[in-house]
Amino acid sequence: MNTRNLSFPHARAEIDAAGIATLTMLDAGVLNILSTPVINGLRAALAELRDDESVRVLVLRGDSDRAFVAGADIAEMAGLDEQRARRFISNLRDLCNAVRHFPVPVIARIPGWCLGGGLEFALACDLRVCADHAQFGMPEVKVGIPSVIHAALMPQLIGSANSAWMLLTGELIDARRALDWGLVNAAVPEAELDQAVRKLAKGFAALGPAALRQQKKLLRGWETMSVDEAIEDSVAEFGAAFNTGEPQKFMNEFLASKREGKRESKG
Repeated sequence: MNTRNLSFPHARAEIDAAGIATLTMLDAGVLNILSTPVINGLRAALAELRDDESVRVLVLRGDSDRAFVAGADIAEMAGLDEQRARRFISNLRDLCNAVRHFPVPVIARIPGWCLGGGLEFALACDLRVCADHAQFGMPEVKVGIPSVIHAALMPQLIGSANSAWMLLTGELIDARRALDWGLVNAAVPEAELDQAVRKLAKGFAALGPAALRQQKKLLRGWETMSVDEAIEDSVAEFGAAFNTGEPQKFMNEFLASKREGKRESKG
């Protein structure tokens, strides 16, 4: 299989022939910690990948399987003052926004710890698949800071009560509770994690790329619209889809398969 490899500071991207891109965080320690150099490297990688029309789905992962990301760099944050703290968290916000507004679906591969800024990074993804022993938490209050930026996505995702518990106590939840609450989309045995992520990614890669990008754009847009505005906006988007040729291709393939199935059942 033809695979393209791209190298960045603290990151490596691989894009296979199906359009499945995998972005791996590198040189971030055994817990894949988000320091400023790591954040900058990931942002550079995402900026290049977002302009690559061959990419149909993006998988985010760390080089170490002990964690997805076990948080932002506490050693770096301990020396910050107010202005440098604003710059640090703004940089992390921009990284998460680059994922959240990436033009194709983004899957977080979570093999272990997913904490603090790492959970915010995962929340910015469209889907989260974890190993069944993974642990999740927002422990910022335990080190003297609030959970901010993309922690704001939590109430809509898992509800106000569950969000309050995680953000105010700083306590951990396991994979089973994360799945029950809707924090992750799937929790599988560790040995099956790569297979589960690959299956999901291959499903996206098999879809029409224009329709998938359009649906991702709609999902982000609906977040800031009223229901009535979203409904009206989607009428124009539906019409525009027919300019891509994908409805004609996929609908005719579907109809042809139905006709073939009827012929086989009669035979």
